[in-house]
Amino acid sequence: MSEPVDGREESESGLSASRPELAEEPLPRSVILAYSVPMAGVSAMYMLFSIWLMKFSTDVLLIAPAAMGLIFALGRIWDAISDPVAGYYSDRSTAQRGRRRAWMYVSAVPVFITTVLLWSPPPAAEGVLLMLWMAAALLLYETAATIFFVPYGALGMELTQRYHERTRLFGYRHIIGAVGAGVGLGFVYLLRTAEEPRFSAFLISLIGGAAMAAMILFAAIKLPEREDYKGRGAVHIGKAFMDVLRNPHGRLLFIVYGVETFGGASVAMLAPFIMQYVVNAPQYTEVFVLMYFVPQLAFTPMWIWLGKRISKKSLWLFSMTCMTAGYFAVFWVGQESYTLLFVVIALLGLGGGCGAIVAPSIQADVIDYDEYMTGERKEGAYIAVWNLIRKGSAGVTAALTGVTLQWVGYQANVEQTEATKVAMLALMSILPGGCYLIGTLLFTRFGLNEREHDEVMVELRRRRGGEIGPQKSQ
Repeated sequence: MSEPVDGREESESGLSASRPELAEEPLPRSVILAYSVPMAGVSAMYMLFSIWLMKFSTDVLLIAPAAMGLIFALGRIWDAISDPVAGYYSDRSTAQRGRRRAWMYVSAVPVFITTVLLWSPPPAAEGVLLMLWMAAALLLYETAATIFFVPYGALGMELTQRYHERTRLFGYRHIIGAVGAGVGLGFVYLLRTAEEPRFSAFLISLIGGAAMAAMILFAAIKLPEREDYKGRGAVHIGKAFMDVLRNPHGRLLFIVYGVETFGGASVAMLAPFIMQYVVNAPQYTEVFVLMYFVPQLAFTPMWIWLGKRISKKSLWLFSMTCMTAGYFAVFWVGQESYTLLFVVIALLGLGGGCGAIVAPSIQADVIDYDEYMTGERKEGAYIAVWNLIRKGSAGVTAALTGVTLQWVGYQANVEQTEATKVAMLALMSILPGGCYLIGTLLFTRFGLNEREHDEVMVELRRRRGGEIGPQKSQ
């Protein structure tokens, strides 16, 4: 174990190896539901964003793919500023409505407005003016999303300190998010088949953005929040993020997460390109993507059950192994190779569903270890770093994808050359498969298990005078 917060040496005997008697009760289902509801709206619009915005921009707005890729990269550069600021100030907040929920209230309307702006550029805008509109709209959208997502993610990390209850919480959230993703696929279908795609994009963004904002407000109103965590973030923003990087478990997790997200970020973006130009079956795009979520929904109860019987680390390693095999298999996909696609999607759905549940549960345990080291609660700082890694990796990959497509001669709505098809397959298979393989090997070194987490919680309980249960306020 690392040294305690006051710097004095303390023997391991001060920490009990037995499981602590946590004062917390299991989370009420109403709380889990209230926390999970926003993921339905977020997942629906994110599905539309990640799958169709690049193709909408290149094939409908006729923006060059390299230019659109650079716009995505610009958004990620902005996130390098906005995410840490949101994380730090939400950790330090003492707002009456809660240090997390106050931000959620503020974010709802901007999320709605910027969603509409992103999908509704003026019809008269062309060339440089159109690119400037998309860049500005993307920056505003990402800012609004950060104001919501960083505090929202942090709130989930602190709703419970029970080791296995966290897996249950994020399991339910994943189920509701998967349902929302299915709705998002419906939006993709409507845009893909629309006779007037610009008007359809405006209408969908108006309805979807309003629903997402309403769900955010619902969660902000209904969720409880811990009074004992108010204002317990680091005093200085630099110290907050240096502490995050000093956490050995967190540092390894960041590296693994960064490697994986760098590889996987191109997948959703390239799916419609692969289905149209490689498989020659664009009409099945939504069907195959929807199949990705079937094993996620079907096996979520099993992941929650297994989380109590085998280690979270083992489950995540299984998840990454499935993702590695699935992505490498994509390279062999060809015209109408439906059987191989079924196998690939089953592997990716199995691994993706398991990882989406177990990963945030492990992240929450790592944050408890940070409190053991520093005496502070920095969920916001941690979520900011994870969010920044996710979006930064996605931005770099988007830029790489756009530049590569233009370099190999991609032209919208025509038959592609063999070189272009191979480049698409490589970006969607070899890149993510290799990254997931590296991530799997790195994660075998992760060492924060249930026993060590229990030791951490016993010590934190001692420091708080025997009280570990949360004092919550509405």
